[in-house]
Amino acid sequence: MEKPAASTEPLGPRPTLGRESVQVPDDQDFRSFRSECEAEVGWNLTYSKAGVSVWVQAVEMDRTLHKIKCRMECCDVPAETLYDVLHDIEYRKKWDSNVIETFDIARLTVNADVGYYSWRCPKPLKNRDVITLRSWLPMGADYIIMNYSVKHPKYPPRKDLVRAVSIQTGYLIQSTGPKSCVITYLAQVDPKGSLPKWVVNKSSQFLAPKAMKKMYKACIKYPEWKQKHQPHFKPWLHPEQSPLPSLALSELSVQHADSLENIDESAVTESREERAGGAGGEGSDDDTSLT
Repeated sequence: MEKPAASTEPLGPRPTLGRESVQVPDDQDFRSFRSECEAEVGWNLTYSKAGVSVWVQAVEMDRTLHKIKCRMECCDVPAETLYDVLHDIEYRKKWDSNVIETFDIARLTVNADVGYYSWRCPKPLKNRDVITLRSWLPMGADYIIMNYSVKHPKYPPRKDLVRAVSIQTGYLIQSTGPKSCVITYLAQVDPKGSLPKWVVNKSSQFLAPKAMKKMYKACIKYPEWKQKHQPHFKPWLHPEQSPLPSLALSELSVQHADSLENIDESAVTESREERAGGAGGEGSDDDTSLT
């Protein structure tokens, strides 16, 4: 595999508020992300049940930013299957009931691309979208996928969505056996708005665990689904298969959070259907779409 571009930025999680230039993460960045996924100091456990744990951490420099970390033990799911599920954009459209629209835009290197993702938020909040530089790296029997927000000249913020900022988001998949693994999801996102406390609480207590469980169900069904849908097409493993156009890093720029409009939704109350566990950011447990 082609080695990711080297970085001139300081050691540590590079996708931070101080980032000034767009760079493809290097080996140090992947190691740093892994260390943060495994760290325990400073994290508050908010949920632990049935093999799923959730921690939250308020970012001191800006109390509107919150980090969330979710970890799930996956029995009967090999690490490589989970890695494929997270990469397979066509399959995501089947199992991720929060997605509004998602597509890859361009290829940067053999292990980095740029993509678009928009998702439903709990009603009555406005829905969000992001443009991210995503990179991935197999590390022995383990895998990392991570992203941060960038600006693409052809995809400016839309009027019907709030453009959020991924400061650092990603997955660490660790193999625990031939048919088992543990996944850690780590996210630091600026939602571009003052969110009500019920949203923050609901995300850690309900939405995040439910999303992890839905992902697990999708992994169980993926091998059968993939056999019917281009079974040999996996450009994340075989970059020569990628149909994406190439894009130079110079075409992208850093998406600074302070350059986007803030939406004050702090006074928004939870809708009745949300309280009842209905739609709008939670998704259904119906798995019939995965066939």
